[in-house]
Order: sequence, then structure tokens, then C-alpha cells
Amino acid sequence: MASNSVSYNDQAERGLGSESTELGQEATAVTAGGGFRLFSADYKKNEDLHEMLESNKDALKLEAMKRIVGMIAKGKNASELFPAVVKNVASKNIELKKLVYVYLVRYAEEQQDLALLSISTFQRALKDPNQLIRASALRVLSSIRVSIIVPIMMLSIKEAASDLSPYVRKTAAHAIQKLYSLDAEQKEPLVEIIEKLLKDKSTLVAGSVVMSFEEVCPERIDLIHKNYRKLCNLLVDVEEWGQVVIINMLTRYARTQFLSPWKEEELLDEKNEKTFYDSDEDQNRSSVAKKPYIMDPDHRLLLRNTRPLLQSRNAAVVMGVAQLYWHLAPKSEVNIVAKSLVRLLRSHREVQYIVLQNIATMTIQRKGMFEPYLKSFYVRSTDPTQIKILKLEILTNLTSETNISVVLREFQTYVKSQDKQFAAATIQAIGRCATNISEVTDTCLNGLVYLLSNRDENVVAESVVVIKKLLQTQPSQHSEIIKHMAKLLGNITVPMARASILWLIGEYCERVPKIAPDVLRKVAKSFTNEEEIVKLQILNLGAKLYLTNPKQTKLLMQYILNVAKYDQNYDIRDRTRFIKQLIVPNEKSGALSKYAKKIFLVQKPAPVLESPFKDRDRFQLSTLSHTLNTKASGYLELPDWPQTAPDPSVRNVEVVQPVKEQVAPLGKLKVKKDNLRDKFYSDSEEQEESNKGSESSSGSDSKSEDSSSSSSEESSDSESEKEEKNKDSENSDSENNQANSKSKKLSSATSSDSEESSSEDSSESESESDSEPDSRVKQKKEEKNTVVKAAVKQEVSLLDLVDFSEVSTPVALPKPVLASRLATDLEGLSLSSTTPIIDVTTPVFVPSKSYTLLHRMSGKGLGAEYHFPRQPCIYNTKMVSVQITLTNSSDKEIRNIQVGERKLASGMQMHDFYKIECLEPGMSKTVSMGVDFCDSTQAANFQLCTLNDHFSVSVQPPVGELLLPVTTSEKDFKKEQACLCAFHHFCNDSLKILLQMEM
Repeated sequence: MASNSVSYNDQAERGLGSESTELGQEATAVTAGGGFRLFSADYKKNEDLHEMLESNKDALKLEAMKRIVGMIAKGKNASELFPAVVKNVASKNIELKKLVYVYLVRYAEEQQDLALLSISTFQRALKDPNQLIRASALRVLSSIRVSIIVPIMMLSIKEAASDLSPYVRKTAAHAIQKLYSLDAEQKEPLVEIIEKLLKDKSTLVAGSVVMSFEEVCPERIDLIHKNYRKLCNLLVDVEEWGQVVIINMLTRYARTQFLSPWKEEELLDEKNEKTFYDSDEDQNRSSVAKKPYIMDPDHRLLLRNTRPLLQSRNAAVVMGVAQLYWHLAPKSEVNIVAKSLVRLLRSHREVQYIVLQNIATMTIQRKGMFEPYLKSFYVRSTDPTQIKILKLEILTNLTSETNISVVLREFQTYVKSQDKQFAAATIQAIGRCATNISEVTDTCLNGLVYLLSNRDENVVAESVVVIKKLLQTQPSQHSEIIKHMAKLLGNITVPMARASILWLIGEYCERVPKIAPDVLRKVAKSFTNEEEIVKLQILNLGAKLYLTNPKQTKLLMQYILNVAKYDQNYDIRDRTRFIKQLIVPNEKSGALSKYAKKIFLVQKPAPVLESPFKDRDRFQLSTLSHTLNTKASGYLELPDWPQTAPDPSVRNVEVVQPVKEQVAPLGKLKVKKDNLRDKFYSDSEEQEESNKGSESSSGSDSKSEDSSSSSSEESSDSESEKEEKNKDSENSDSENNQANSKSKKLSSATSSDSEESSSEDSSESESESDSEPDSRVKQKKEEKNTVVKAAVKQEVSLLDLVDFSEVSTPVALPKPVLASRLATDLEGLSLSSTTPIIDVTTPVFVPSKSYTLLHRMSGKGLGAEYHFPRQPCIYNTKMVSVQITLTNSSDKEIRNIQVGERKLASGMQMHDFYKIECLEPGMSKTVSMGVDFCDSTQAANFQLCTLNDHFSVSVQPPVGELLLPVTTSEKDFKKEQACLCAFHHFCNDSLKILLQMEM
């Protein structure tokens, strides 16, 4: 703590410079004991911070806020600075204002009165041009838990829900939950906002609004219908924690909207169980009544779009997809999640614990999923006890006739573990294997008897308990084992083990008639010193022997009853009175004494050794309720499959056409388009179109069609959409190319919206190229039609690409409409009217030579090599792609591997690789980075940093790696060569002129 305080103080002094002495920076000096006075019990510990916050200099205020946020991060109380901090909420310094809002979000709920004084400032900040300030203001406003400002919060949330920034809309979705928890009566208007935000196409908003939906109105499944396909398609691009929320919501949605995919297997089982004497009429009726199962295309869409997330780096996402497949997928497809779940066992202990619990539940119903990964569940000596027990549970569930020998050999090692709890659990697992697989029952029983001679008392005690349960299955064959256990009674002190031996002797006293009375005699002597559970079994043993062998045990039993009558435990006293009245006949004895033998000596059923995870499948996997094995607050039951399929048309999205007033500059073009339609269609068709109204207008609204068309690759689109697309294609192309364009439009009707636009562009370009030999009049007509269609598509692409919820301003028509639209799809490529003469191609040969970036000796165990894959860089077209392989050769894990300080030449640029959180010993990881060497062979110098060290390294490019592999025709090559020759001559002439001037 002292070293941290010194370094923090040094940073503060360097940041303040000479100004620190003006405002009493000595209050932050280091004391003699090495403590930091800011965190001491001194009353004036924050005096300097007050002065700094009230200063006129933004640098001092900024430094003070950094220190305050640091205090909050360390868990210190900084609430007394609230008045001084809230004064700076109206500061013009953006960085200072951000830190002030961070502070206010933390303490607005505690200091509500003071926060209310600045509520007008927060409302003004909601109109700030900076999206971060708007979002922070809304976050602070929703953190003030006062019912008076509920109307203000509601108005602010409504405005933020229509904000142009997706980050602000995301914050609005978070604020919905806070407002609902403050005032549940606002549910109806909040549901309207949620319905609006669910239509948002931004991946930043999707996860947050679904979370609000789950908190406010999880029962309103109808809000999800129209957005189901969009959410499925956006799922891959949503943030990780948003993916978890959406997956859980879609799991519940699918269980209510689709038929069970397991029906087909159930029908096959029922078909195989048909009796031989069934009549043909009954078979015909059953075949008519039961239709074959066909999976809904939307059901398949969900499974297909979540499958790639099994490769996610977030364990919660992988676990969410696994539970989705477990609850929704056909049983033949569930096995694909096994490998991903086994991969998570390399994560932290907390993650391992949750994953192993879910795997334990899965292995009870489906052993085959994880049998290929049996060795992945072997216990390591470094595993904590709870993880060891869970792995032991899974190994027990996976045992079968084929692998039982391997598992038992592994269990023999576990029994010798120093972890007593784990060793006891292993003995219980051996007992379960013996009951589940009858072929190894005798082997397991002999092994447990061998453990009775173990030096560890806990191992012996647990073995006795398990043997007692196993002997109940075959008592007649194992009387010798009962005798052997009776001899061990004097050495065993564990109460549960002693009680188990006494129960066995009493239960099968007729098989050991000579040993049982002697055992009763020994335990009668020590009755007063035994534990309660042992005393109860002594009473049971005496009662059974009194009924079967009264000559030898009558006096012993009377002695035990007299001693037990005055025992301190009331359970033992009650049991004594009950047994005495039942087995010792007298005048007061009732009719039950006649049935004493039937009560005590009745044959007990053998116990069933079951897994503790057997009943956990009633809870949804990867939930808190499943982990705790009890229903937690807020848990939503997973619905049952519907008996009849709900209407799938509720998920079809209607095509909402664009309003003409929104695109005022395009009015003339639309008039021309209507004229073309008048020429093409007949009068009857025009009347039908007029009756349809807006449904027959050309174009499509990107707000609603993007999600529906892209998500229905396997499902058929509605007939109205197909007709509108056909009509649009007929109007947009020239008359002499109508047949070609119609066939292309029909072939692309079921494809996604992006594929549709690309195919239309290609058809337009083909029509233009085909019409070159024609007259100029036809060319002008085609250009006009192309402009008309491109203008409408330009409106769609703007709404599709920009994260605006509503666009009320008219869209101006740019001149190169087609090029601007293609630029969104082909970003990074140069667009021109002529065809490119040089095409980039893949390299024919890629050398495998690697260069040393950092030697493992100089890198303290961290080694790094780099090579050039000769592939286009994904970060920038001007950069050279460089792949770096990092290897941990040490015996400790290396954390936070990243690029540090750069020392690049002028003009050079570099894109860093993503930070590596942890690199395990002996492991390697390959990362990619991009470097713009500015067409020179100068080395790119930078620092490779870890958590504790910094290493200076450099990447030196060979000349050949700076070239780009291209293909070109001979004609184009000569043309480029001629340009280079002209440049060469120009340079020579310039050089001659310069030489003449010098002479």
C-alpha cells in the first residue's frame, strides 16, 4: 500500500506541476508511515480537492476529478464532495464533464436533494451535440430515485429513444428498467417505447432493449413476432452480453411458437410399438391423424444463426447457445455443443464450476454427447474440491460397459487423495458404478472391502456406508462381509460408519446368529458415550434380537431400555418408550404388539444410488435456479411445446412504402415513373392498383424489409412482396431489355436485401453495356430509368446504413447515385466509370520463413516471431499484413501482452493487434497487425509490453513484401510500361536541365 501511495502521489505532483503549490498540494504528501493522507481519517483530507474543484483552471479541476474517480474505484467514500462536483456539471470542458457525470451516476441516488437542484442542467445536457454527454445526462437523470421527476424521466426517455445516436438510444433502453423499478404504473408508455426500440436496426441497441423487454413485459410475446427474424440476423454482431440476453429470450419465444423437434422420434417409437393385430383401418386413421414433422423455417433460422456463436470467446455466450440447442434443437443436432463446452473447461475456476454443473445435467439424459471427451474430465491435482466432485459426477454418469475398467482405474488413484471430501465422494461414485453396471458389482464390492483396512478412518467409514447399500441388493451372498465388518466395529469411530454396521447386523441377524448378540453386548457397555445416530441403531438392533433370539438378549435389551429411558436426547427417550411398549408385552400393550415382528423384520427395499443432478433438468440450463437447484426470484419457467403449430404468418413483416413528402427533390422523377407505368399496364390493372392504395407503390422500405427478406432464405416471401419486386424491375429497365431484367429479378426475389441490390446493379450495368451500339435516344432513356431506380434505392440505402430511427428531412439526390450506393458495399475499392486495368490476385507462392521479433531469452520467457502472409490487410489497403506468433516458454502465465510505445518514421502507420489477456505456459497464439511502411524498407520500431515488462522490437520488411500481386493483360501492361518510360524520360530531362544550370 505504501508503494502504491508513493507512485500515485508522484503522478499527481507531475500532473499539477507548479500549480500544485498554489493550492496546498502538501495535503497529498506522503506521511512518515507511508500512508496516503487522502485516504486517512484526517478531517481535512479533501480540503485540497475542494479548492481544486473551485479553481478557475480546467487542468486543476480535471486532475481533481481524476483523483475522485480513483477514490471511487478503490471503494472510498467521496459523497461529501458532491456539492463541489455538481457545480462543474455545466463546464465546457468535455473531458471534465464526462468525469463529473461518472461521479454523479455513482452518488445521484444518495444525494437526491442536491441532484434535484441541477436537474435543469441535466435537461439542457440532453440537447448537447456530444452523444456521450447526452447519454451521461440521461443516465444521471434515471439514477435519481425520486418519484417527483418521473414525468421528466419519461419525457427524456421518449426523446432519447428517437435520438440519432445509437449509443443514446442504448442508454434510453437502460433507463427504461430504472424507471419501471421506480414506478411500475408507467408500464404502458414504457412498453410503447420498447416496441419502438425493438424495431431499431442498430446492433448496439438490440441487446439493451431486449433486456428491458425481459424486465418490463416478458409476457408480451407479440412484440417479438415482427422483430424475430431481424434479431436472429443481428445476433452475431451484437455485443457479447447482449447476445446472452437475446439468446435466452429467443429460447423462451421458440418454445411457445414452434412444434417440438423431438416429435418425429416419439412418432417413430410409437410406430414400432404397434401391435401385430392392429387392423388396416386403425393404421390408416393413425397415418391420417399424425402428419410428419417439418421444422419451421424460422426455427431453423434461429439454430443456424446461433451456431457460429459456439466459437465465441465469452463463456456465457457459449453456454447460452448450448442451452438453446439443448432445449430447442433436434436430438441428432445437440451433439455439436459438446466440443465447445469442453473447451470452456480451460477457463477460470468459476466458469468451470458452472459449465461442469450443466454438463453433469446433460450427461444424465445423453451419455453419448460427452463420451468421446472422457479424458477431459479426469481430475487434476490442482483442481479445487468442488470441481473435483463435479468431474467425478460426470465420470460416473459416463460409465458404461466399454469404459468401466478405465474409469475404475482412475478412481483407484482418487481414493488415495489427501482431500478427504473428494476421497469420500470417490467411494460413493464406485458404489454407484457397482449398482449401475451389474458386471462389475462384485469387483467394486471386493475393492471396497479392501479399503476397510485403510489407515484413513474417513475412507473406511465411507466404504462401510457404501458397502451397506450394496449388500442390500444381494445379502444372501455376502454374509462373510457382514462378519468382517462386525469385527471392525471396535476400531471404527466415525458415527455414520458405526451406525451402518449395526444396521446391517440387525437387518441380517438371522444370517449371523452367533455374532449379533456379542455385538449387542459390546455396544451396550458404551451406550452412554455413543452419538445419537449410533444409539438409535443400538435400540433397533436390540429390538430385532429380542424378537428373534430372546434367550440371549432379553436381559441386555432390558438394560439398554433402562439406560436409554433417561437419555438427554428426547428422540432417544421417545424411541425407547415406543420400542418397550411394542416388543415387551404387558397389560397396557395394545394390539400392535402382535405385529412387532412384521414391523421390525420386514424386508426393506434396496436403496437406489442416484445422481444429485437427476432432478435439476426441471430448471433451464445456465440459470441461477439450475445452479442452486431451487427456484430463484425472477426465474421464468421454460414453456412447454405447443400441441398445435401457431400461425407463422405473424412473423411476416409488411412492406411499408416510403412517404412521398419525405423525398421532395424526387417528385419529378416519380411522375416520370408513373407515366412509364401508365404506358405499361392496362386500365384494369390500374384500377386494381388504385384499390390497393399504398401497397402497390414501387420500392421497398428498408426499415421493415431488411430483416424480413434477409432472414427468410429458406422461408418463402409473401406474394405481395414478389409482385412488387417484379413490377419494380419492369419499370426500372428499358423496354428492349424487359425479358432479361425480369428473369434476373425473379431469380433474386428470395435472396437477401444486399444480394438483391447487387444483382440489380449488375443487371443495370449489363443493360447499359448491351445498349452501346443502339441510338443515343435509347441510351438516354436507360440512363433516366437507372437514375429513377437508383434514386429510390438511394433512399433505402440511407435508411438501411445510417442508424437513424426516423428521417424527416428530404434526401437530396447526388449526381453519381450508383457509385455512392456501391461504395457502401465495396468500401475501400476505387470506383470509376471505366473498368480497372489491374486486378489484385492471390499470391502464387507464400514463403514460410519467419523472422525473430523477440528472443525468449531477452523476453524473459516470451518469444515472438513474425512473417508476411502476403494477404490483403483487413485494417487498411495501404498496410502490409504481418502475423506475429507469441510463445510462452516460461513456467508462469504472461498477462496483458500488447503494443506499447511506437517509434515510427514520418508517414508510417501501424494498426496494433488486440491485447492478449493471458498466455498460459507452453502455449502459443498468433495475432495479426498491419503496418504502412510508406513504400520503404525502414523498420517499424515499437515496444512489446506485458504486465510487468517492456521490450523494444522492430519489424523489418523485405523489398518483395511491399509489392502487391496483380494480374493484367498484355495490352494494359504495355500501356503502364509506356507511362513509366515517359516518367523516366521526364526525370532524365529534368536532371540535364539542373546540371546545365549549375554549370
